[in-house]
Order: sequence, then structure tokens, then C-alpha cells
Amino acid sequence: MSGIPREVDEDLAEPETKRTIMLSALEFRGLGGQIIDSIERVIDGKRHAVELALTVLLAEGHLLIEDVPGVGKTMLARALARSVNCSVSRIQFTPDLLPSDITGVSVYNQAVRDFEFKPGPIFANLVIGDEINRASPKTQSALLESMEEGQVTVDGVTYPLAAPFAVMATQNPVEMEGTYPLPEAQRDRFMVRISMGYPDAAAELAMLRQRESSSPLDRLQPVVTTQQLLAMIRTVRAVFVSRSVERYAVAITQATRHDHDLRLGASPRATLQLVRAAKARAALDGREFVLPDDIDALAVSVLAHRLIPSSRLSGGADGVHSGSLADVVLRILAATPVPLGSAGSV
Repeated sequence: MSGIPREVDEDLAEPETKRTIMLSALEFRGLGGQIIDSIERVIDGKRHAVELALTVLLAEGHLLIEDVPGVGKTMLARALARSVNCSVSRIQFTPDLLPSDITGVSVYNQAVRDFEFKPGPIFANLVIGDEINRASPKTQSALLESMEEGQVTVDGVTYPLAAPFAVMATQNPVEMEGTYPLPEAQRDRFMVRISMGYPDAAAELAMLRQRESSSPLDRLQPVVTTQQLLAMIRTVRAVFVSRSVERYAVAITQATRHDHDLRLGASPRATLQLVRAAKARAALDGREFVLPDDIDALAVSVLAHRLIPSSRLSGGADGVHSGSLADVVLRILAATPVPLGSAGSV
């Protein structure tokens, strides 16, 4: 593709010491379109889920894909990982998985008579966590530090993770046998939760034809380099957010903390991630500024999985469906005044 950035530093850990190289709106949309087209060679008929997954990656967040088995959760994560030229690891979560199986372990080296650190699968740019809620909460919590701070601490020594870093986890609904609910702190670190849903008849027929001889995933090749992906992330960081749009995002999350149907509302982290995701959505749409429409389009995906319903909404021991929480977010959106002139600086 023409207009590819000449050179991009690979390390985002110290942005103040790095040259800032941005992409134009045309370059950004071109690269984003290439990634989406690549994923859709494997995932057919799920454009919204594909765009959300890419939005999370560009906003430096983490993605949680929740649905019943067999609808393409892991396939979506693998297709996104194969479409970018980054290091990828996969963790199959099971009840006997230990925290050290994720973070790594210090092993005694007889040759040097000292302990040396053997890094675990968390040390990759893109980490695919398959069926994360089949591991115990203790093991799930091994991801907390890495997902929030981009580092891992083992035996008192802290090891930084390379940028970009994203966890793309899949989970089955909590009603299914052998699953553990994710701790609240773990759910809050996922920027977006999406549901794949069943494909329509046309997409399912196309899937049968595509997989007659081999999996289309085997034919996927990276369409962007690590340097190009980092340039896209820098470009998203620079997207403008007006004060009125910031106040709009804050008003929405504040409203969740006072809603009568909720026992626990959205955290300040949720507000930050909502705005960051909106910046990525705006960039993918070819804009250099965020609109209230970006906030509205992402609010359910960013906020609903973080909320804890009150007994009034959950209706007793049967719990509450995510759709009910989504309805709460939609009601709050409808009741929150939309700012006018949001592309300006006021």
C-alpha cells in the first residue's frame, strides 16, 4: 500500500523520547481496512465483532469474547493475531493451570549457580487466552498486573512486556459446566466484551464451502507489520476529544453509579477505556476527532460487563443476563443529554 510510514520505533514504553510518527486519515483507514478484510476471510458475516476487535487492539485495550462453544470465538482472536506481524502466544485455560504457567518461573541453573527466569506465554504482543473462565480465580488473577501495567513481577523482580500488548480471551457463559465467574477486577480490565452469536444461513453455507479442503486460517498472512501497527496506535492516541464529549462520557459512567438497578456501576477505568475506544473508532472512520456517536456506539460493549445488578434487576438466585445490563446502559444513554458542537474545543 502506498503511504506506509517510513520508520516507526518499536518501543512505546517511553513516548517522550521517541519520534512521533502519525498516519494520515487515508493511510490509517487503508491499513485498518486491510486488517478487517483479512479477518473476514475467516470470520464471515460478523463485521461488527471484527471491527470491535480491531478497535480494542488499536485503543491498547484487552478483548473478552463470550459465547457458547463453536461460534468462532477463538477463530476471531487467531485471525486478528495472524493478520498483524507480531509475536503471538496461546494459553489454554484449564482447572489445573497454575499462575506460574502464565507468567513464567525462576529455575536454578547449575552452570551459573543462580536462578534464571524462564518467561511464560504472557510475554508476547498478542496473548490468546482460550476459555479463560475454566481456570480458577487465582490463576485468572495472574493476568491482572500484566493487563493493567504492562509488566510481570515474579519473585520480587519486575519484567516489562513489549508493546503492543493485548490479551484476547474467550469464555463460555457462566451457566455452563466447569466454569468459574471472572472476578470483578478481572472483568474491569477488559476494555470490551463482545458476543459472536450464531451465523445466518448464508454465512454458514459459505463456511461449509470455505472449509471443504482446509481452514482459511492456514492461508492468512500478516497484512501489517509491527511498526505499522504501532504507528496506528500512536495515531489513535492523537485523536482529539473535546471537553463536551469528555463530560458526556463522564456523565454516562457517573449515571451507572447512581442507577437503582445497579449495585456497582462503572469504574473510572471504564471511563478512560470508553474514551480510548471512541478515539480508535473515530480514527477507523477517518476522523481526527471523537463524536458523541462514538461514545454511544461503544457504551454497551465497554460498560455492560463491568456492572453488577441489584437484587431488583437480578430477580433472585437465577442471576441476570447480560442483555438486561445492556438495557440499563441503553436507558442511561437515552436519558443523558447529548452535547452540541462536540467537535469543537469547548
